[in-house]
Amino acid sequence: MILTLAVSGYRSLRDLVLPLDRITLVTGANGSGKSSLYRSIRLLAEVAQGRAIASLAAEGGLQSTLWAGPEAFSRGMKQGEVPVQGTVRKSVVSLKLGFADEDYGYAIDLGLPSDAGRSFFAMDPEIKTEALWAGEALSRANEIAGRNGPAVRVLDGKGQRVPVVQNLARFDSMMTHAANPKDGLELLVLRERMRAWRFYDHLRTDRDAPARVPRIGTRTPVLSGDGGDLAAALQTILEIGDEHALAEAVEDAFPGASVEITVNDGYFELLMKQKGLLRPLKSAELSDGTLRFLLLAAALLSPRPAPLIVLNEPETSLHPELLEPLGRLIGAAAEKTQVIVVSHAESLVAALSALPGCAHYNLRKQLGETVVDGIEPPRWNWPKR
Repeated sequence: MILTLAVSGYRSLRDLVLPLDRITLVTGANGSGKSSLYRSIRLLAEVAQGRAIASLAAEGGLQSTLWAGPEAFSRGMKQGEVPVQGTVRKSVVSLKLGFADEDYGYAIDLGLPSDAGRSFFAMDPEIKTEALWAGEALSRANEIAGRNGPAVRVLDGKGQRVPVVQNLARFDSMMTHAANPKDGLELLVLRERMRAWRFYDHLRTDRDAPARVPRIGTRTPVLSGDGGDLAAALQTILEIGDEHALAEAVEDAFPGASVEITVNDGYFELLMKQKGLLRPLKSAELSDGTLRFLLLAAALLSPRPAPLIVLNEPETSLHPELLEPLGRLIGAAAEKTQVIVVSHAESLVAALSALPGCAHYNLRKQLGETVVDGIEPPRWNWPKR
């Protein structure tokens, strides 16, 4: 389970360190930074896939994602006595992301390219430094692997930090290029753990949604990001997962209803029997809210539980009566999976807040910066360049 999430210099997240729980609920007004927090976690996951630089480019490049305010706020700025203005910068420009779980911690620092103007890729950020450590917060004593510039050093069996990569490209992470069973076992373990994180924010339910049409199915223990393999994912739950939990979730949301999967020439199709109807409805006939709930059920009841599932506004298209059943579904999933939920639906927020092991953070903006009131930030140290 992730215990600490740290973000610095990303959009409105100037310097945020949050303790996480089994369920972490993030709320706040529009523009308070909820989407930025979600994106920062997703960007952290992209590091383990080797796609962090490309993901930043898709957001407009590093310059578009950096904190746009001053490096620090003076007391006068905070009290409104003087206007917010820039000062002489004391630190280098950087975007930092990190987390610590029960075993390891990891952090990455991305900065401006050193060859700006001499390459067609001069807008690409550079990975300046990375660190992997054991325990709560990074220190010299507990660092297992570190990258500074092109060199990666890891702690060997004798307690010595030895180089394993000498010429790592500035756009490549040690998570993807130094993780191996011989010299970088801890890097390999954490990389695969991060690769198993799941994000759901584009589960389509529109008329042309992939989940509404039959498609060739294979065993699907993990629902895809767009939900196109819904029928196969539900059948996988029925065969090798918790079919009783699925039936209970459907009954909880739609009393008297049940789902079944048909297969014709290898094409899987979802059918839903509803109380009072003389025939089952095909997925193409389901309402947006009904289809979305079934998509979320398939994601949360996966036979292969993820170490982390992040749901961004899962209440979209759902009728208010479905929000409490969704809260119970998330609570059941959290027994096996850590869940982060970004939401502004009052009924869902109330249902999740009442669950044990739920940390609720309400974000707000202060002088353009996302802040969270009433928390004691965990101990955290960033790696030095």
